[in-house]
Amino acid sequence: MTGSSEVRREQLREFLRDRRARLTPAQAGLPDAGRRRTPGLRREEVAVLAGVGVSWYTWLEQGRDITVSAEVLDAIAGALHLDATERGHLYVLAGLNPPCAALDSGSEISAEVRGLLDGWSGKPAVLRDRYWNVLAYNDTARAVFGYRGTGHNCLVTYFTNPRYLALPEAWAVAAPLVVAAYRADYARCADDPEYARLITELAERSPQFAALWQRHEVGVPTPAINVLHHPEAGELAFDTTTLTFAAQPDRHVVLYNPRPATGTAERLETLHQLRLAPPA
Repeated sequence: MTGSSEVRREQLREFLRDRRARLTPAQAGLPDAGRRRTPGLRREEVAVLAGVGVSWYTWLEQGRDITVSAEVLDAIAGALHLDATERGHLYVLAGLNPPCAALDSGSEISAEVRGLLDGWSGKPAVLRDRYWNVLAYNDTARAVFGYRGTGHNCLVTYFTNPRYLALPEAWAVAAPLVVAAYRADYARCADDPEYARLITELAERSPQFAALWQRHEVGVPTPAINVLHHPEAGELAFDTTTLTFAAQPDRHVVLYNPRPATGTAERLETLHQLRLAPPA
């Protein structure tokens, strides 16, 4: 094994032993056979609960170089009562890609998140979910992107909003990067039907998106994706930072910062003055 594999398997061994020691027979639904020399479940009990061979589970916990499958890891995670985060960690330590987290944080926006969006004063801030659906935004984002109410999606907006399409040269350069970034997110949960629905519907609306999606390029977002023409303020260009909540990994805050030397900061200020000016 390579050095990194050895370290990973050592961590797997320690993780399994620790989680096994934390679980009592009663918690696992097993009869209590009296006093035990060590706390927690025995290896044989974990193997029985997971439906795997005792020898195989012993080898896994010893950190031997053996083949594991997602199905078996799921069974072991269930036997050890691992939560979603621990289950994903088990996959990583076993050398498999973590399963798609089925977490859905719902529609409620906490006061802390709302404060974060509004605190990005004078610049756009958007809260989106894993599908890039817009969940919330501040007043500047409303003005810059033309958001009204709910039902917006960042990917759909980029391929259908006239504010982006009004700058065809910048749009054509950035569009492949947008699609590549979305494919990277999609690949983490490729069996999620909501991704398939959104991709199919957008491909029907936008031939440009359909063509780019067929290229199977993958990447990460870049600042170039945020150049648009505002009907009042003119051309705006933003660098972006995307933050993911540790407790809600299906939620992401996108903070937009005016790109230096583009006049965007000054145009934003003019836009604010227009919106805040009293009626004539």
